[in-house]
Amino acid sequence: MGIVRTDEHRRSEIESFRRLLLSCAGACKSKEEEEIRNSPVMNADNDGVVHDKVVCVTSGVSFLGIAIVNQLLLRGYNVRIIVDNQDDVDNLREMERSGEMRGTNNRIGIVMAKLYEAESLSDVFSGCCGVFHTSAFIDPAGLSGYSKFMADLEVKAAENVVEACAVTPSIRHCVLTSSLLACTWKDYSVTNVSPVINHHCWSDESLCIEKKLWYALGKLRAEKAAWRVAEERGLKLTTICPGLIRGPEFFNRNTTSTIAYLKGAQEMYEKGLLASVDVNRLAEAHVCVFEEMSRTASGRYICFDQVIKNEEEVETLAQETGIRVNLISETENASADATIQFQLSNLKLSRLMSRVRNCKITF
Repeated sequence: MGIVRTDEHRRSEIESFRRLLLSCAGACKSKEEEEIRNSPVMNADNDGVVHDKVVCVTSGVSFLGIAIVNQLLLRGYNVRIIVDNQDDVDNLREMERSGEMRGTNNRIGIVMAKLYEAESLSDVFSGCCGVFHTSAFIDPAGLSGYSKFMADLEVKAAENVVEACAVTPSIRHCVLTSSLLACTWKDYSVTNVSPVINHHCWSDESLCIEKKLWYALGKLRAEKAAWRVAEERGLKLTTICPGLIRGPEFFNRNTTSTIAYLKGAQEMYEKGLLASVDVNRLAEAHVCVFEEMSRTASGRYICFDQVIKNEEEVETLAQETGIRVNLISETENASADATIQFQLSNLKLSRLMSRVRNCKITF
């Protein structure tokens, strides 16, 4: 199936970003957010001294990137958004000039950079205390959905981002978006595995290649590459492994990733591993984890809020995505009657999220 990211899709993303910014401006009228807005929002000074409210978001106009930016703005951060083409820069600058970003007190900066060109990233990150690497890619040819080539891009970008974070003196922490698919793909017929899939689990790379699960392979290899570089360079890294990202019009705005994630959906459904997460909850989880990294947050986090368990939920997902039901569930009630059922565990993240307002957490 060919997937083309059209100008209409890009305009839709920009329009959604516009609405988020305007809602942010209105929300800041509340007492709590007025206090945040009036608190000192700090930047790097002329001597390179870095303060705690300046962060960078890669792929900041993607479906997830927009939601993360919105959460950061609501919490009083200055946000530097990385985009990869001049059209996105021009559109966002026009929003600034028109006054539609007034509610953010000019707390957004826009930088054009290629994540697979390492030499430019350290300059982009300079002055920020942290980076959110959301790993959003499209097929440059616009033809093949999520291809093996894109999986290779994921790895290169992850290596470059983490390496740039490590050599940038201001950067203290990095949060990387991986995928639940980096945890779940194994040959369960020949492997004696635990029935619990949690943040200790890793997918089988050879199985991903055999099944041509390029999205799972890209996330798996990118996350492992990020951990390798972070450990070698002494950078504090956390990774978040979300289920299928859903939300308002998510399929229209996230076409490539959605279809790529759902390759192999029948098998995931049969084993009780087809999970999803709301984009806003996922964005909140990213910011929550980032803020707790200076204390006890570390390692990997699985993030989902629904496991697709029955035909009604399958039909809802099919309607939202335009994908045929039989590509998600081949047999009626397969998930409920499956011989092997696996329990997804996001307890580690749940404990963290339950204490968002409290600065101390215990695992």
